[in-house]
Amino acid sequence: MKQTFFFYDLETSGFSPRKDRIMQFAGQRTDMNLNKIGEPVDILVCLNDDVLPSPEALLVTGISPQKTVDEGYTEAEFARMAAEEFFTEGTIAVGYNSVRFDDEHMRHLFWRNFYDPYEWQWKDGRSRWDLLDVVRMVRALRPDGINWPFMENENGEQIAANKLELLTKLNGIEHENAHDAMSDVDGLIDVAKLLRQEQPQIFDYLLKIRGKAEAQKLVNLENPQPFVYTSGRLDSEYEKTIVAFPVVPAPNRNVVVWDTRFDATEFLQLSADELAAKLFATWEERQAEGFVPVPAKVLQYNKCPAVAPFGVLTDENKQRLDFNEAKIKKHIKILKQNPHFVENLRTAFENKAKVYEARKPASEKVEKANPEAQIYGGFLPDGDRQKVEAVRNADTRKLADFHPEFADERLPELLLHYKARSFPKTLSADEKQVWEEWRAEQIARQTPAFLEELQQIAAREDLTKDEEFILEEMKLWFEGVTPDSY
Repeated sequence: MKQTFFFYDLETSGFSPRKDRIMQFAGQRTDMNLNKIGEPVDILVCLNDDVLPSPEALLVTGISPQKTVDEGYTEAEFARMAAEEFFTEGTIAVGYNSVRFDDEHMRHLFWRNFYDPYEWQWKDGRSRWDLLDVVRMVRALRPDGINWPFMENENGEQIAANKLELLTKLNGIEHENAHDAMSDVDGLIDVAKLLRQEQPQIFDYLLKIRGKAEAQKLVNLENPQPFVYTSGRLDSEYEKTIVAFPVVPAPNRNVVVWDTRFDATEFLQLSADELAAKLFATWEERQAEGFVPVPAKVLQYNKCPAVAPFGVLTDENKQRLDFNEAKIKKHIKILKQNPHFVENLRTAFENKAKVYEARKPASEKVEKANPEAQIYGGFLPDGDRQKVEAVRNADTRKLADFHPEFADERLPELLLHYKARSFPKTLSADEKQVWEEWRAEQIARQTPAFLEELQQIAAREDLTKDEEFILEEMKLWFEGVTPDSY
């Protein structure tokens, strides 16, 4: 099977894949040698009137809602165009911070528009890859040949930074319009070329091990061994890189790993509930004096983890990243000698969902009824799969009178939303009323945060002309989408 890369990037109305929307999409296919093939894709997507965008996000992108309405495709049109690229056999979808951001937005897009939200990432030789953690691991383990950027934090300290626009600038890569999706795609392809040119061994290794099955060969509980792990979810002090040790199964067939820099002794007497309270503490709780985090994380096999054998470490790596072999062996021995502790860890991670659910405000608990937010509420019954395909293949005339009997209770309302956003003329009078009531509720829920953010930005004295224009466009958008009864 012929494999190709499809590099892609999104600009969105905000940071939540569940609540926000894609406003610009760009992509470029390459062969496995990173040579561009085919035509680039660069489009706007119409922002629907049930969404209030984040003013801060739009200041970054410079894209107004009105521009997407004037020049953009409907979500259904965009979903079809995106599917043509992502569902191509042998496609490796490549992004930058894509596993936790872009990919999630794409999953929700496909879900809202009656495509399988997962198949594009595994079926017919398809897969995905996030170059951000590749960059991080190269920086941590094999930094030679690449100029690495730094940023100043709030304390005036220089800290490592891996923003795409900084990396391209420092390495002489043309990338004039950062946060324009097409420009970011071109910049990302050039960064991939730089990584492969300067550090081909680690680049090709991480490409090979990105898949679930390959990662499980290295990281497993049948033959647990210490390994190198780089992730954005890890502390930045040591280039977001640890020597980890697999200790216990995690939900969804994943694995809990321990940061072997740390001794588990002070946590051994904690109950599962006490461990859960520490593991899933809020940001405010973590800032409290005396708070000691539990150095355990869930490694998710299907999220392209950047992992490597312990033997990849050089003496220089060990010294710079504080990897003391004697200390690592000692800390692993303590874990092995305390099975009650690792069992408590297992229970704590199994209770994660309960901890977060109990912490949710009442408004978010009510929102569970929104079918768009229930993408992870279970796979579709087999009997619904053909009906879902029929929905997205139905022409406008057929869609107006198309009311399939779904087994999955999420789908009837999802169909109404699909029609309202992309095919509004197909709605009956009753359906229009239901949609408008739902839309009014969504706008009302989003309004307080939107207005607060808008006011904060308006108070700034350093706004550019372009930013002032975006600000005015957002005010007009709010006025236009707010129901008269609000």
